[in-house]
Amino acid sequence: MTILIFLLPFLLMLLLASIKQINQYQRGVKFTLGKYTGIMEPGWRIVIPIFQSYQKIDMRIKAVDVPNQEAITKDNISVSVNAVIYYRVASANKAVIEVENFYYAVSQLAQTTMRNVVGEVTLDELLSNRVETAEKIRAIVDEATDQWGVVVSSVELKDVLLPEDLKRVIGKQAEAERERRAVIIKAEGEVAAANNLAAAAKTLSESEGALHLRTLNTINDISSDQSNTIIFAVPIEVLRAFERHNKKE
Repeated sequence: MTILIFLLPFLLMLLLASIKQINQYQRGVKFTLGKYTGIMEPGWRIVIPIFQSYQKIDMRIKAVDVPNQEAITKDNISVSVNAVIYYRVASANKAVIEVENFYYAVSQLAQTTMRNVVGEVTLDELLSNRVETAEKIRAIVDEATDQWGVVVSSVELKDVLLPEDLKRVIGKQAEAERERRAVIIKAEGEVAAANNLAAAAKTLSESEGALHLRTLNTINDISSDQSNTIIFAVPIEVLRAFERHNKKE
């Protein structure tokens, strides 16, 4: 009886020490005498000290910031690229058994994959097709991490940094392109205006009296402002008619 009295606190402490809590977003990987013996679901679970051990795995989606990676594109342009990768653990036991530190392993794999993929595309393709490049990185990393029980949901390229001298060259090219387009648009406008003037002149010349009506309308528009001075050109035929009339007198 005395022994039970002494053992009871010990057994109670052992029981309390054996109770482990697994949260809803976690899974526990249990080992008994060093061997994997199952997954611990959310709730209170019993883990016998000394004989058993466990490791909690967060099953939520994680975002890993991939730091700037120096890479050379297919057309030999040096760029600096960084990204963010989103993944989650699909198999808790694989994430513990198959890889030592899956968080670090995914980050390192994403860095090397990003450098390799950037090296397979030109600078123009990298800048204009960032979504396609990111998807290619995601597919490669997802396939490699499948054996670790990790699923990569998406990869986003955040920044593509160019050397300063290349930025200046691209800026000059963009400015030259804008000037070229402005010249083309101006020339097209002048051609359209010339065609419209030619069509108007043809219409006026073919319609009897149209030119005189247009002249009168123009004079009327100008005369609405009293500050304007109108110099009206009289046709030379009219002047000659006056001259002949004066000679006869």
